[in-house]
Amino acid sequence: MPWATPLASQLPPIAAATTPATANRSSLPPLSAAAAKHCHPLPPQKLASLIENSKSISQLLRIHASLIRHGLDDHPILTFKLQRSYSSLNRLDYSVAVFNSTGNPDVFSYAAIIHAHSVKNLHQQALDFYVQMLTNYVDPNSFTFSAVLKSCPLQLGKTIHSQTLKFGIDSDTYVRTALVDVYARGGDLASARNLFDTMPERSLVSWTAMITCYAKHGDVDEARLLFDGMEERDVVCWSVMINGYTQHGRPNEALALFRKMLGLKVKPSEATIVAVLSACGQLGALESGRWVHSYIVNNAIRFNVHVGTALVNMYSKCGSLEDASLVFDAIKDKDVVAWNSMIVGYAIHGFTEDALRLFTTMCGRGVHPTDITFIGILSACAHAGLVSEGWRFFHLMKGEYGIEPKIEHYGCMVNLLGRAGHLDEAYELIQNMKIDPDPVLWGTLLGACRLHNNTGLGERICELLVSRNLAHSGTYILLSNMYAAAGNWDGAVRVRTMMKDSGVQKEPGCSSIEMNNKVHEFLAGDMKHPKTKEIYTMLEEMNRWLESHGYTPQTDTVLHDIGESEKKKSLEVHSEKLAIAFGLITTQPGATIKIVKNLRVCSDCHNVTKLISKITGRKIVVRDRNRFHHFVNGSCSCGDYW
Repeated sequence: MPWATPLASQLPPIAAATTPATANRSSLPPLSAAAAKHCHPLPPQKLASLIENSKSISQLLRIHASLIRHGLDDHPILTFKLQRSYSSLNRLDYSVAVFNSTGNPDVFSYAAIIHAHSVKNLHQQALDFYVQMLTNYVDPNSFTFSAVLKSCPLQLGKTIHSQTLKFGIDSDTYVRTALVDVYARGGDLASARNLFDTMPERSLVSWTAMITCYAKHGDVDEARLLFDGMEERDVVCWSVMINGYTQHGRPNEALALFRKMLGLKVKPSEATIVAVLSACGQLGALESGRWVHSYIVNNAIRFNVHVGTALVNMYSKCGSLEDASLVFDAIKDKDVVAWNSMIVGYAIHGFTEDALRLFTTMCGRGVHPTDITFIGILSACAHAGLVSEGWRFFHLMKGEYGIEPKIEHYGCMVNLLGRAGHLDEAYELIQNMKIDPDPVLWGTLLGACRLHNNTGLGERICELLVSRNLAHSGTYILLSNMYAAAGNWDGAVRVRTMMKDSGVQKEPGCSSIEMNNKVHEFLAGDMKHPKTKEIYTMLEEMNRWLESHGYTPQTDTVLHDIGESEKKKSLEVHSEKLAIAFGLITTQPGATIKIVKNLRVCSDCHNVTKLISKITGRKIVVRDRNRFHHFVNGSCSCGDYW
């Protein structure tokens, strides 16, 4: 068989521990003599039915004892069914023992044992059995191919694809579906789509594999076209499409599709719920998130560590740390992901002491921290300016836990050092990194240069990014703002011109607020909202409140070469102020107002929000690009350090 050798040569040597032949009948537990004695012989057809309907290992072992006692342990059909039943009852070791006790396993036995290992993600063992089958000159069939392809990476999948062509079964629905999945998982969209389009009959699994492929690689619109073209949909394909929107920053569409799913009476799975909660977190849509939480409770969706962790993330990102903490406490058997979620939640809200305390508790309970844990801890230190503590954790990460710092950890340290004014130390850290710094890292340091008015270092960083073609809108805006803050309007105009010539567009500031399960978005100076008249009337009222409390607009934050009156007008209509005004006219007195902004909140809006919280007696929670701000009675949780 000339095609068997090339395939086998692509695989690593079969280790003794994973060699199929190492398991035999002796791997099974000793069968009780009493059990065997009291088993009565039954016709093979009846025994086969008993094997298939066994609900426990003890029951299956009694039947197995009867087979041995009556000399039926080499009956091909019965041993095949025993092998499959042991696998389905999570005793793969017994299944392998039965397989290896079979004198000459046929193609069906091989297909079953390969499938059993593939579904358990024991891919190397599945491939080992496939090579053994070829070596023993057993020709594969459609079941074998569909089973082994589940374990194949792209290149090996291509080799087996050629074998399906050799045997003339590449058009079999199950085989073609498995091939689509191989190419889709491997990122070869063109080959996956070609196979899909030429399928004689498309199964639900093949549709889902193709949708998953597009969604995973960011082509969500093409995934939706396929999804809408399906005549039949199950919960898996709904979940894939919802998650595709969520993963690629389109949470509104994820929630809209979820509502449509519920309207069609499709019950969501755990995967659906996790994706929807992530979408709520992205939007900061607390009301929607709470509704999903109540849906989980009222529809008997299992509250496990995965759902619990998704709820913790959602509540943290929606500004309700109290709810996040309550859910976290309710999670049984917390894994490190759950601990990380709560630590990161405390960090983004600026509750540094709580984050550090939770880290100590986690380690005390024997939970080994991961790289994500340290991202949370270093972020917490950055929000509080704890430079020495940050360095201690940065060194602890590798020295104590053997975790190599990633680009995100260096980013946290640069952010910590930069905010604290240690710009040279941050620059030196980047220069001495073992990995290449990315534009985000340089942008973090550039932002610190803007914060501390270090134009010289800022210019060097910008020149470096432009020369390496790594500059983006934030790069130009930060440098332009540095020039403007220093009164160098010519420099600011020059940078803006460079930005325009490069085709780079500034990301507009946008603030959103959820009201009655609907998210309302505002841009600076927005006049498109249905309640525009009421909003601007409230803005005028807010200005009178502020003036009576001695507020003076920080016009120096307006980095444009315009007059003072124009600067004041510009400040008055910042997007977060419009969102606050909308919140004040649409909620009950005393109710908390929660706002999400896509950019860093400016110092003028920060001061205004502090005053509004004092004047109105309201708690105002603002999530900006960097962190959460909790404004209560004229103070902010960030301590004016952000």
